[in-house]
Amino acid sequence: MSKIIRIGTRDSELALWQANIVKTQLEALGHKTQLVPVKSTGDLVLDKPLYELGITGIFTRTLDIAMLNDDIDIAVHSLKDVPTVLPKGIVQAAVLKRGNVNDTLVFKNNEEFLGSKQAVIATGSLRRRAQWLNRFPSHTIVDLRGNVNSRLQKLEDNESWNGAIFAAAGIGRIGIRPEEAINLDWMIPAPAQGAIMITALEDDEFTRTACAELNHEETELCTTIEREFLNKLEGGCTAPIGALAYIKDEEINFKGVLLSEDGSKRIDVTRVKKVGEHHDMAQFCADFVIERGGKRLMDKIKSNKTTNVFSTKSFTEDQRLLFHEKAVAKSSDFIKISLNRIHPRFLKNEIQNVIITSKNAVESLTTNYSAVELQFKNIYCVGRRTKRLVENKIGKVTHTEKNAKKLAEYLVEYMDGTEVTYFCSDLRLDDLPNILEKNNIKVNEVEAYQTKYDGFKVEDSVESAMFYSPSTVESFVQKNKKEVIAFCIGETTANEARKHFSDVRVAKVPTVESVIELVNLHYV
Repeated sequence: MSKIIRIGTRDSELALWQANIVKTQLEALGHKTQLVPVKSTGDLVLDKPLYELGITGIFTRTLDIAMLNDDIDIAVHSLKDVPTVLPKGIVQAAVLKRGNVNDTLVFKNNEEFLGSKQAVIATGSLRRRAQWLNRFPSHTIVDLRGNVNSRLQKLEDNESWNGAIFAAAGIGRIGIRPEEAINLDWMIPAPAQGAIMITALEDDEFTRTACAELNHEETELCTTIEREFLNKLEGGCTAPIGALAYIKDEEINFKGVLLSEDGSKRIDVTRVKKVGEHHDMAQFCADFVIERGGKRLMDKIKSNKTTNVFSTKSFTEDQRLLFHEKAVAKSSDFIKISLNRIHPRFLKNEIQNVIITSKNAVESLTTNYSAVELQFKNIYCVGRRTKRLVENKIGKVTHTEKNAKKLAEYLVEYMDGTEVTYFCSDLRLDDLPNILEKNNIKVNEVEAYQTKYDGFKVEDSVESAMFYSPSTVESFVQKNKKEVIAFCIGETTANEARKHFSDVRVAKVPTVESVIELVNLHYV
């Protein structure tokens, strides 16, 4: 038992409370532990894109990455926040005994407004919103986001609000449940609400064995059924879904619900099976809901979503799944790339210093020539992914930087020789060649590919856009004169965006997934 189990957690008060419970229980079993609060995905580096690993949960992604980077051994989550499909290499190691499963209404002054036609209730949950409107159709629902403490403060500060809905377990665990609060026994909770989950690496047998001692089998069984119901019903559509399973007299009792977003339509399902005969329970209940109008209801929810985010680069399906329910995104390639034929005269002798700033230049070079024909003594490039592609297809990279300006500054200081060959696009920023030429370094530019604008006017509902290069910004503004929030992949792109937009935000790492995280942080 010499290994110290590093416990990863988000740094909110509730997350730390949950992590400390796990820490206490592991130490009671004789294990050494260490808490590791993990703040931001942007400070973590992976060799593979997030979507290749199946990392999707907005509240769990940072800890997933930390675990895959071997910065932590286990992660502690509220199970209701965990995607139903875990990333490759990560497994459920334990589920602790469940706490209060209910939703709780925190109200002001008294509960008389429940009998009134007019009231204002705050919640950021589609499920809570739909069930409340199903019961109180004339009430108004307002959006409420943030951690538990900040949401309670917002309720106190808003005089027009009558109440707000919280998970009973969350406000109870950290001891901030107000006296003016009642459990909503009629509201079906989120799948796995009230349960704490521990994840670990699949190949870490020591840690998985240690955590297995904390597993509560009844909670594990019930939450597994609830999450399977969610998984089979949801089908990629974020919808108001509730599910609760519990064991009584050796029988599993299950109830589930799917609603329209406005609560006007509701499909319920209940089922009771003996423990041991429950294995088809989730599938049966999901099929029951789908056959009674669930598919039409979910299709309508999908079609009713108004696009508020537009990406100037097409998403993969896995990337699309990374978005929070509040961020309704569409995408299209606003830039088309055409690879040029590179004349052999540019490669007739070994080139001492080569600059490559994009994957497109790599593709052009390797389409025209084999690696043996590309005799470069020193290769300098921009971006980790470009570096990885260069080393896979051409040869070792001498040095890499995050952007072209930083690379130029490095070359002025450290490069051997006074001449470089720059494989670039017909459209490129002037920073790099200007800096080099001002410092008496000759730049031989070779047009490796052409960049063509292919933008169009986006929907009026779009309030933010995602940009991945200065060219994508230029292509967008050619057809769209509107003000949007600009989410940018890096500083070079952001500098171009600042010429056109007042609100510009930059991803912490230069990946599509990191830009998506920026979007999610805005809409949560």
